[in-house]
Amino acid sequence: MEFTAQMIAGLIGGTIVGDPEAKVNNFAKIEEGKPGCISFLANDKYEQYIYGTESSVVLVNENFEPKQEIKATLIKVANAREAVAKLLQIYEGMKPKREGVSDLAFIDPSARIGEKCYIGPFVAIAEGVEIGDGCVLHPHVTIGRNAKIGAGTEIYSNAVVYHDCQVGNRCILHAGCVIGADGFGFEPTETGYRKIPQIGIAIIEDDVEIGANTCVDRAVMGATVVHSGVKIDNLVQIAHNDEIGSHTVMSAQVGIAGSTKVGEWCMFGGQVGIAGHATIANRVMAGAQAGLHNSVKKEGAAVQGSPAIDGRNFWKSSAIFKNLPDVWAEMNQMRKDIKMLKQQLEDKE
Repeated sequence: MEFTAQMIAGLIGGTIVGDPEAKVNNFAKIEEGKPGCISFLANDKYEQYIYGTESSVVLVNENFEPKQEIKATLIKVANAREAVAKLLQIYEGMKPKREGVSDLAFIDPSARIGEKCYIGPFVAIAEGVEIGDGCVLHPHVTIGRNAKIGAGTEIYSNAVVYHDCQVGNRCILHAGCVIGADGFGFEPTETGYRKIPQIGIAIIEDDVEIGANTCVDRAVMGATVVHSGVKIDNLVQIAHNDEIGSHTVMSAQVGIAGSTKVGEWCMFGGQVGIAGHATIANRVMAGAQAGLHNSVKKEGAAVQGSPAIDGRNFWKSSAIFKNLPDVWAEMNQMRKDIKMLKQQLEDKE
């Protein structure tokens, strides 16, 4: 597919500076641009590359003023990052979608499969399953008995949706993710640990994306719920009976213990850990490796560190922490000096 700068500007409401007939058929980072590619500049740190890029078209913010000549055609927009995201969505949406059922797939006769679906080789769909219209199930996906998958959902290879669990419309489950495995529930006894049956389910609402090898455990009773619009990175653990509020995002290796309730529009950096039975308010931001041992009740709080504290206090404390050896040595010297002064005063008396 090939587009002119004029066509692209029309799609994103941009203003052209340069040749409106410049043609592109691919995307590239600005520092790796090649003829026929479109790039974008949204961060001033990368401005140096725009003056030498080989890309034919570059999206820039409308307030960008070049300091020297630029060979590429520019398209000025209100927000270059948002504009390129929109173009990528349009580009992805124009790709032809696969349909049909592979002869190597297993589908139980009782399962109901919607229209215009693609079911790849070695997909296993158990009894009572419902698959919505336009779903894409890549090779080796497993859907357990009585599970429900909403319309337009795409599930990548080796992902598993356990029995009775529900996945909403327009979701994306990446390779190896597991929805509805047993929660980590065991009762200690004198001879070992007795398993507590996990008889609940996991519910993934609409427009959720879950990364590769991420796990959302089923509930002991009731449901573990990931609400609409949540975006979860790779290698994240959501434990049994958790509830994740709409539009919350989590980076890789976040771990949330059981029966925790996370609010809407929260943002968790990589390796954030949250203790069980905690309640996290809406719009809480937790920096990488923050340890939330207790509830965070203040909406919009920004926390860092472990145990997590106010982000500004954390950075102030960090500045002091790295100087602690010198502070300790100085304090010890002051103690010696005070002891010596006391002795001198006592001798004079």
